[in-house]
Formats: sequence, structure tokens, C-alpha cells
Amino acid sequence: MTDFVTCDLCDAHKNDTDGAFRVLPPVFRDFGKRLKFAGPVSTVKCFEDNSLVKAAVDSPGHGRVLVVDGGASLRRALVGGNLGKAAAKNGWAGVIVDGCVRDVAELAECDVGIRALASMPLPTEKRNEGQSDVAVQIQGVWVRPGDWLYADEDGIVVMDKPAA
Repeated sequence: MTDFVTCDLCDAHKNDTDGAFRVLPPVFRDFGKRLKFAGPVSTVKCFEDNSLVKAAVDSPGHGRVLVVDGGASLRRALVGGNLGKAAAKNGWAGVIVDGCVRDVAELAECDVGIRALASMPLPTEKRNEGQSDVAVQIQGVWVRPGDWLYADEDGIVVMDKPAA
């Protein structure tokens, strides 16, 4: 689904006050091959442990967007080349990481949208800690499972239902 423009969505919803329309701060960098992507949200909340991120991208994505609350850590990478390839192969539209990624050259070849704060070559430890499909706060913005996320060259917006 790429027949949207985040600027147009913002124009249409700029005066909404009910919290159903949210815009993520402009702190995310593009790392995947797809620069424009959208879909229903699934979430993972984890800190410097990507066990649940791996489990998510290894499962069928069905065009969803995985939103990873990594606590904005810049110390460990939550997504690397292998997970990027798995996300693309399993039909995820995109992955948003409030944290870091690694294997930047490999991620650039993955046919999936990938946004993160930065690159960091250090991998995570595998402790099987975290939570899946819970409401998360990404850079101060609430994102819930089942929300719809739209990302393009201008930014990332989240809505409580698909855009009309």
C-alpha cells in the first residue's frame, strides 16, 4: 500500500484533537529498500534484547508494520541483516525501531521499510525478555497494536484506523 502521502494525511488531520492521529518526531533514518510503506501495527517492547523481534519477523507479516520499542537505546542493535531478510521474506511491510540497527549495507538490500535512530555494530544479548503486542511509547508517542502506520520520505504518522 503506497497510495498515500503523509503530508496529505497531516493536512487532513492537523486539527484533530482526539489523539487518534499522531506524528512521530523526525528522528528516524531510512535503512531498508522501501522508503514508503504502510500497514497495521504489531509491537514489541524490549531493551537490548532482540529475541522477540526475531520471533516476530520470523512469523508471517501479512503486510503489517512491526514497531519496536527499544527504549531509544544507542548501545545495541535490535535489527540486523538476517532479521531484515526475514522481515522481507515473511511479508512485513516495515519495521520501525526506537533504537539501533546494524549490517546497514545488507538492510539496504532488503525489500522492506526499515527505520531506526542510528546504526550500531554491537549486537544484543539473547535473554528472551520483553513483551509483544502491547501499547508502546515511541519517542513520546503512543502506538498500539492494530493502529495503522504510514511512512514515506516526509515522515511517519500513526492512526487508530486505516486512512480513508
